[in-house]
Amino acid sequence: MIQATEAISISISPEQIIAAVKQMKQAQREAFIEDLLAAVSPAYLESIREAREDYQTGRVSSHAEVFE
Repeated sequence: MIQATEAISISISPEQIIAAVKQMKQAQREAFIEDLLAAVSPAYLESIREAREDYQTGRVSSHAEVFE
């Protein structure tokens, strides 16, 4: 992951961003949201690391076990 060392100033309104995201296909939109969360949320990245570790060590439950 590349870390920015400088801020970039872009003149774009929230409405323009929303319109652009709405035009994306579902898979693109989901990837964009995931990338955005990863970029702004260290807690989100940590939760992914924890989930991967849980999966690798077998600390998982089936759908049926969770929703019994």
